[in-house]
Amino acid sequence: MNPVQRRAVLFTVLAAALAAGHAQAQTALDAVMKDKLIKIAVPTDFPPYGFVGIDLKPQGLDVDTANLIASKLGVKVELVPVTSANRIPYLQTKKADLVISTLGKNPDREKVIDFTVAYSPFFQAVYGPKSAALADFNALGGKSIAVTRGAIEDQELTKIAPASTDIKRFEDNNATVSAFVSGQTQFIATGVSVADNMIKRNPALGAEYKLLLKDSPNFIGVAKGEDALRTKVNEIILAAKKAGELDTLAKKWLGRPAGTLPE
Repeated sequence: MNPVQRRAVLFTVLAAALAAGHAQAQTALDAVMKDKLIKIAVPTDFPPYGFVGIDLKPQGLDVDTANLIASKLGVKVELVPVTSANRIPYLQTKKADLVISTLGKNPDREKVIDFTVAYSPFFQAVYGPKSAALADFNALGGKSIAVTRGAIEDQELTKIAPASTDIKRFEDNNATVSAFVSGQTQFIATGVSVADNMIKRNPALGAEYKLLLKDSPNFIGVAKGEDALRTKVNEIILAAKKAGELDTLAKKWLGRPAGTLPE
């Protein structure tokens, strides 16, 4: 075999390998449509986005969004409960095809997973007693604050809080709220939905909004390389947005329409 022939064979082998790798990477949507089942990770400790109802079944805005996507795909949905700490690993290890779990988009996360367009509004803030003044983040110095480990509010708080801030991290939102409600910390950093629920359940606390951490719409997480699935979900979300379905879900669970969301 002469050099030209060897190069031709090598090129053919490499092209075939690349094509096989590409086909292998684009398997999630095919598998979902073949099995007529999609596994979607959702929160069960994060009302009103995801929580367990009195019937012991998951419900909330993220759960309704998961059901919406499955319905539009024409497949059944298997809801996979996750926490803030394990939702991305579940996606990476194929325990879930999608993650719909109040997931904010940031550069670090974009290195390991892909995101669809935004599907719902969200923001994170610092809350505390009305009696405790908090003019700015510098005022957190020397004070204690509860936050859920690995959540976006943990990341944002870590960036801007003074070094002397006593940041107490907990494994899930229930433990974070319990720490603040029981007086283990002076403040809490959490999402608006969790805070609203906490305030309604514990009116004697006199807790209120203090400082905005981040305005962060929610996105759906997709495994790296699964462009076909991501494109299909984008089509579904954009169509639901145009039809007013996203506004309907937001009004149902958040008391406000979804409004303008980034694409």
